[in-house]
Amino acid sequence: MTPLELRHKVRSGEFRLPTSGYCGPYAQANLVILPQAHADEFLLFCQRNPRSCPLLAVGEPGQWNVPRLGADMDLRSDVPGYNVYRGGQLASQTHALHDVWRDDLVVFAIGCSFSFEQMLIEAGIKLRHIEQRRNVAMYRTSIRNQAAGPFGGEMVVSMRPMKAADAIRAIQITSRYPAVHGAPVHLGDPALIGIADIARPEYGDPVEIMPDEIPVFWACGVTPQEALRHARLPLVITHQPGYMLVTDILNSSLAAF
Repeated sequence: MTPLELRHKVRSGEFRLPTSGYCGPYAQANLVILPQAHADEFLLFCQRNPRSCPLLAVGEPGQWNVPRLGADMDLRSDVPGYNVYRGGQLASQTHALHDVWRDDLVVFAIGCSFSFEQMLIEAGIKLRHIEQRRNVAMYRTSIRNQAAGPFGGEMVVSMRPMKAADAIRAIQITSRYPAVHGAPVHLGDPALIGIADIARPEYGDPVEIMPDEIPVFWACGVTPQEALRHARLPLVITHQPGYMLVTDILNSSLAAF
């Protein structure tokens, strides 16, 4: 499927799965949608935390079809699942935003580590969550974000188990793509970044780590959801973790060198 074909399937209700492994050459995006009154402070939060929040695009107030992200796009219905937060609490999960959309809402599209997974696969690195058709495992850490206004909290990371040689190759590949989180932020002992139980991710699905593997952790675009939870805004909308917006942006165009 092309990204446009996948988005049409999402819009029609035919596709309701995590998007890891789909439309491999194209960038996927995390979404944060919030009122214009808080947009400047959230933009500053992203600028201060570029590993977790690399911006791909920012919309105008009320704009639900950001052209930079793709053709024939409706951000109110082209993501397989949305979270709606009110007062910092998850109020509902939905597949469409038409009933809650407002003219003052601003879209932030943030780079996603699913974007570099195709590159890792092409390099011969196996990704267990894709092989098992699971969502990637994501964890809250003790790594503090740099605060901006009401936005703060801790970094969320995604984890992929790898053999040591594959981890080294993965660092070489992903470091070229800071727009989709870049190189890992940690390898090895999860306790060093505040993860108490690697078998119990806060988001996504657990995957087994084999005796000859180490866990490799990347900054994750779910980090803003933690920051937004702490900010307790009256209304914020995000994607459901792992259920991303698939864009028309080629991953190859995001290489920094």
